[in-house]
Amino acid sequence: MNNAKKSSTYGQYCPLALAAELLCRRWTILVISRLVDGCRTFNEIHQGIPKISPSLLSTRLSELEHAGLVERRKIRNENRYRYEPTEAAMDLAGLIDQMAVWGQHWSRDMDMDDLDPAFLAWSMSLRMNTEAMPKGRTVVEFEFSGTPTEFRRFWLVNNDGKVDMCLKDPGYETDLHVRSDMRCFVEAWRGFRDLRQEIRSGKIHLAGPRQLVSSFPDWLLLSALAPYRRRVNGRESRLYASEQ
Repeated sequence: MNNAKKSSTYGQYCPLALAAELLCRRWTILVISRLVDGCRTFNEIHQGIPKISPSLLSTRLSELEHAGLVERRKIRNENRYRYEPTEAAMDLAGLIDQMAVWGQHWSRDMDMDDLDPAFLAWSMSLRMNTEAMPKGRTVVEFEFSGTPTEFRRFWLVNNDGKVDMCLKDPGYETDLHVRSDMRCFVEAWRGFRDLRQEIRSGKIHLAGPRQLVSSFPDWLLLSALAPYRRRVNGRESRLYASEQ
């Protein structure tokens, strides 16, 4: 065995060690998670992991294909591929869910570098209660202060149940404008703050027709992990406790 390969293995036959050699590489478990979530094209996967470089994402997908977790299939009449998770990848769905729940309970508190508006936009696009939204097209513009980058705005466009995430102005008139400090909004999204209370206090400011303003909290399903309480001592657990 060459030195490069030795440095990436544990040298143990233990199944946990063998699994960790693949799954514990940086970004790998997140790539698998997006595949399990239903992302199939390179761009869809990248939208769900916006901070990974395209070259590294390509490398990780190739590694997963080599390991038998992904099948790459060319899209007919297009110069693109679909990435289909195999049974081995889908068998990780329960483990990934439990890791996410553990993270909601016990991971470190967020810091500024974790507040990624592009990831929030992608997460929210999957968690909109479109049945509570008006028929036709509804454009919601989000604008944040306190972001770690210059990027601070995105749009969610609902067209009769199909939600598109736009990181650039989609060119439609905004129906509802949402302004907030980034950390405050993410803490509400993750269930540490009460969304309606933050709206009432003005920390999350809504501008638009009265009916849309009053309905907005019903449009957000929040993070799927929001129901799980924080258990590690820290700022977020204190926020959670104060809202109960």
